[in-house]
Amino acid sequence: MYVLVPVWLLAGTADFACHRALKIEHNAGVRESVLHLLMLTQLGVAVACALLLQPTALVFAIMLAACLAHEVTTCADLAYAEKRRRIPWFEQWVHALQQSFPWAWLAGWMLVHAPQALALVGLGEVAPIWELKLRQPPLSTTYLTMFLTGAVLLVGAPFAYEFWRCARAGKSTVTAGATGGTLGHRPAQG
Repeated sequence: MYVLVPVWLLAGTADFACHRALKIEHNAGVRESVLHLLMLTQLGVAVACALLLQPTALVFAIMLAACLAHEVTTCADLAYAEKRRRIPWFEQWVHALQQSFPWAWLAGWMLVHAPQALALVGLGEVAPIWELKLRQPPLSTTYLTMFLTGAVLLVGAPFAYEFWRCARAGKSTVTAGATGGTLGHRPAQG
């Protein structure tokens, strides 16, 4: 919670910085940015489960589904982006961190709470609990506030800004095309 999570958030910031440096608003555009927001939402579900809920079989199922959905969206994102822009080695390295951390976190959480993780797949000595319960005891308000602040400042706000940049560039390209002018960049695709 105090090492893996901050590094993961910083990886999100590094990914945003790569997109900013590569000016994705002029090549991959809004569609890639929407895929990024979708991936943040998918993992946001898993993170919220881990932070706020008791580790039950249902919670593990939701987290697993969110991680799998994130993988599918990641594949779609990369397939889309690689046809429209270059993805340099540093960005690929950041992506590797972003993809591995959710799985490492889920695996670690399942190991710590093995009875319900095993119950999810029909193993172990306890029955699976198929309900959502608030975490008892809850995480400290200080930790939750620090996490939420870090998530918003390091990941949420940068990717919202990325979407705004892409949407604005797409509109300016459409306007320039309609008036016959040029803005000196390639039109956004998608």
